[in-house]
Amino acid sequence: MNFLFPAFLWGLLAVLIPLAIHLFNFRRTKRVYFTNVSFLREIETEKSSFRKLKHWLILASRMLVLACLAIAFAQPYLRDEEASAYQNTMSFYLDNSLSMQNEANSKRFIDQAMTTLDEMMTVYPNLTSLQLITNEFSSADRNILTAGQFQDRLTATTLTPTARSLGEIYQRQVRLLENTSADQPRELFWISDFQKSTVGNLNEIVTDSSFKINLIPVQSEYIRNVFIDSVWLETPFLREQQKNVLHVKLTNSGNEAIDNLPVRLLLNDTQVSATSVDIPGGKSEFTSFDFNMNEKGFVRGMITFDDFPVTFDNRYYFVLNASPLINVLHLHEGALAANNPINLVYRNDSLFRVENAGVENVDVGRIRNADLVVLNQIQRLSPSLTGGLQEFVRMGGTALIIPPGKPDLAAYSALLEPLGVYGLRDWAGTAIPLDEPDIRIPFFRDVFEATLHSSGQLNMPSAANVWSWSAAGNTLLSLRNSQPFLSQIGVQRGKVYLLGAPLDASTGNFAQHALFVPVMYKIAAMSVRPRPISYSFEEKAIEIMVDEARPNAVYKLRNGDREIIPVQHLSGNQLTIELAQSHEAAGGHVEPGYFVLLNNNDKLIDLLALNPGKRESQLEFYSPAELREIFAGMANVSVIDDIEGAELRNKLERQASGTRLWKYFLYAALFFLLAEILLIRLMKD
Repeated sequence: MNFLFPAFLWGLLAVLIPLAIHLFNFRRTKRVYFTNVSFLREIETEKSSFRKLKHWLILASRMLVLACLAIAFAQPYLRDEEASAYQNTMSFYLDNSLSMQNEANSKRFIDQAMTTLDEMMTVYPNLTSLQLITNEFSSADRNILTAGQFQDRLTATTLTPTARSLGEIYQRQVRLLENTSADQPRELFWISDFQKSTVGNLNEIVTDSSFKINLIPVQSEYIRNVFIDSVWLETPFLREQQKNVLHVKLTNSGNEAIDNLPVRLLLNDTQVSATSVDIPGGKSEFTSFDFNMNEKGFVRGMITFDDFPVTFDNRYYFVLNASPLINVLHLHEGALAANNPINLVYRNDSLFRVENAGVENVDVGRIRNADLVVLNQIQRLSPSLTGGLQEFVRMGGTALIIPPGKPDLAAYSALLEPLGVYGLRDWAGTAIPLDEPDIRIPFFRDVFEATLHSSGQLNMPSAANVWSWSAAGNTLLSLRNSQPFLSQIGVQRGKVYLLGAPLDASTGNFAQHALFVPVMYKIAAMSVRPRPISYSFEEKAIEIMVDEARPNAVYKLRNGDREIIPVQHLSGNQLTIELAQSHEAAGGHVEPGYFVLLNNNDKLIDLLALNPGKRESQLEFYSPAELREIFAGMANVSVIDDIEGAELRNKLERQASGTRLWKYFLYAALFFLLAEILLIRLMKD
């Protein structure tokens, strides 16, 4: 026999109290003299024997009452073979992902689960083979805990941005229990909200029948949560004092409509705009904010609103980089002329970083570091240059192709046909004025109205094309004979701009016209690759261009006092950071916000905004009925509907105490108390 609370056995000492009273009779006797007691001796002897028997029986009853009460409070139990088997490790998985911030009966899911487990450990303190696993997958998961140690780990458990699939959880528990005996049953408990977006494909989980698995959903019928699905700029090219529009997509993953939700835009901790949105349950809505860039460099932006009870996704961080330098690689043949139009237009503005390079000696590897590559009247194209340009465009770069006076159609066809330009052929003719551009095209938006008008009439340049091509992409400018002069062709992530004539005066006056500069500026501005203004902890890797990169440099992320050295790879000037692994290596407690990217010398390289993943914000859960249906073919898997119900308590009770005996000792104490009363009342002298 074992005891849950053996300290109460000290109460057995209380049985000495009635024994002491009996042995030391504290009643004073009074001597009475009789003349003749010979006739009383026989009767006295008989009454004395009866009285002693009565006293001994009453004493025994009182002692047994106290003994049974002391043993009952100690909660005795008998451990049977089944209970002994269960004393093998019971492994608990507690989902501490951010979705557990949701509430049921005004209590967070995570708090409800932790409180219930803590109370059970208090009731069954003799549990000694426990294991607690959380989403961090820390080294503490390996420890086999007593009930008290289990409570200590619960106290230290907090919410984490890391989410795990149930397949990962199962494999983790199996690996940690692989040293236990497979001949005896082993029991796993999964306490989670069973969020559909994070638990993975449950049909793919294959379990070992030697493991008894208990699924314990913590859920609520009422679901409310609004989160920001995405944020993007209408124009990714930002300049100081230039108007721009920030678009925001908000999603209501709850089952009830949200009306008049105030949404605010902050730049550098200053509110610059606000609006309100109505979002039906399970739907998304779009809103936008107009703003001006009043500062150069990095601007810390934030979209914020108030939504309860799930609050981890009420803020969305992003970074705007005003006036970034646009890298222009200008490839030309022979010596660069002093009046070269491309060099002049980009050299005169500090917004551009121009590199002029002769095509004969250019390193193709330098192409990848550019935003815009201008192929200016190149007669001969090497195969390496052709392949490098094609790869550059596919990866998101922009190329401007300006033909020479007599282009090599075979070489240029080999370059352009894989990029979607077909039907390239010679063209010869006199200069023809350009047709009026369609200012409704996004390329010309808010740029050319004042430039193109002169006394109310459009003043257009003239050009004589040296080649023509089949219609491809968008025709931005065309001759008045409807022949394309400037086309924009989208190729995967990049763009190609194809011009119909050289920039020489012999083929027209486009390079000398007022239209030339804004067109070249717009091409360069739109060549800026859409740099992500924010990142998510769910992203596997992010790529960042680093100036003056050193092969052995170690880059780090810093947020206030917190510093992380991420898993990183450097290829040329491109730094790749494996964000997910770095986040887990940091202990799983990295808060969303702004992170400064620094090199070895603490020089600022970039500013990153990191947000929680969207999967945790999608509050759609598997119900107990759905879980039973999915695991219907697995006899070793059961679903416990209520974490606060009796089913889980009974399992822990069987683990802790086998057959409970305290009730029987309580009944025995009542029996002996009743026996004492009957002895006093019925056994009269």
